[in-house]
Amino acid sequence: MSANKISLRPADEKDGWALSAIHIAAIKALPATFYTEKELLAWRNHRNQPDAANILKNMKLESLWVAVEGDIVMGFTSFVVDELIGLYVHPKYQGQGIGRALVEHFCHRASDRGIDKVITTASLYAEGFYLKLGFTAIQRTPHYLRNGLFVPVTKMSKILNIPEGIV
Repeated sequence: MSANKISLRPADEKDGWALSAIHIAAIKALPATFYTEKELLAWRNHRNQPDAANILKNMKLESLWVAVEGDIVMGFTSFVVDELIGLYVHPKYQGQGIGRALVEHFCHRASDRGIDKVITTASLYAEGFYLKLGFTAIQRTPHYLRNGLFVPVTKMSKILNIPEGIV
């Protein structure tokens, strides 16, 4: 499988279980190097099993896009206007260009709206990934998890090329 075989589409309510499963699996696959086991557990909302209702309640469908091959949801991203809020790819599909395709889709949509700079808040694990995609680290900052814990993250930005005719 390669990124050429995947397609991107807006998420819908039927994707809730897959989104939750990807979110949990992606975080469970992380080693406890940058964050403790307790922080990683809090990051996935203390869940070991997917919960479609919970993830759909916490993320707005209008800003969710999924990467699919056939009927298989392999990853997703959440964004609003100029901010990439979340990006998760199931560990089984990581390293195949899916994350890159989702980030590029977000950047193209922002650029098409005349936005010249986008931002994201990257986990310490994802910082290198975003640097490879042309993002620049701005600063380390705390990110508060739902249970009151906070973890260090990196605010990042990327300058976009605006298409001709849009200003």
